[in-house]
Amino acid sequence: MTDVAGAPAGSGAMFDRIAGRYDRLNRIISLGMDRGWRDRLVRAMQLPRSARVLDVATGTADVAIAIADAHTDAKVVGLDPSANMLDVGRSKIASYGDRIELVLGDAQALPFPDASFDGACISFGIRNVPDRAKGLAEMRRVVKPGGRVVVLELGEPKGGPLAFFARLHVHHIVPRLGAYLSRAPEYRYLQRSIAAFPPPEEFAAMMGKAGLSEVGIDRLAFGAAHIYCGRVA
Repeated sequence: MTDVAGAPAGSGAMFDRIAGRYDRLNRIISLGMDRGWRDRLVRAMQLPRSARVLDVATGTADVAIAIADAHTDAKVVGLDPSANMLDVGRSKIASYGDRIELVLGDAQALPFPDASFDGACISFGIRNVPDRAKGLAEMRRVVKPGGRVVVLELGEPKGGPLAFFARLHVHHIVPRLGAYLSRAPEYRYLQRSIAAFPPPEEFAAMMGKAGLSEVGIDRLAFGAAHIYCGRVA
């Protein structure tokens, strides 16, 4: 799949074009809920003291910053395929010194040794990884036994009293508002990628096949997002 400008949909090149507007657009489109979701992701990691943490698809480093703020003795490595997104992130982490490091890289081939992190996470990024199973296996590989791999991802609500309104938001409001505010087509890709993402139970099973155990699902905003958490045996 490609976007209208020819870049692979969900690629670093695609996100390079919206890097400067990404944070503001996400606040508006998520109605500010993305901040609370990130806090819940950080708590789900259950990090030990002085943890070394990997944030895959870190984008502009919001999750990396949330981890560093919640665990002042932790060191965080944020990885992303978009150089422009990382540049925006670097402008936000200057006060953290060497506690946050941002690197360019691919979730499907993490440039880190086995068992080199106490935990790993990916927020709103796994649906953009071409080989999701490989990305999950890579995160499991670099996390120490007993550590957790946590995924925060958008989804398409299927049932419940407010599911219709949540689907309306995902299918119509998100792509139209995003395209209008950013003057770019990338947020129409967002709607397509959410619709194509597997149901929660299917994705949780994929995490199990990647070698993670005790996989749990936390439903957010009537199913508009989910936190998936698995442990490295």
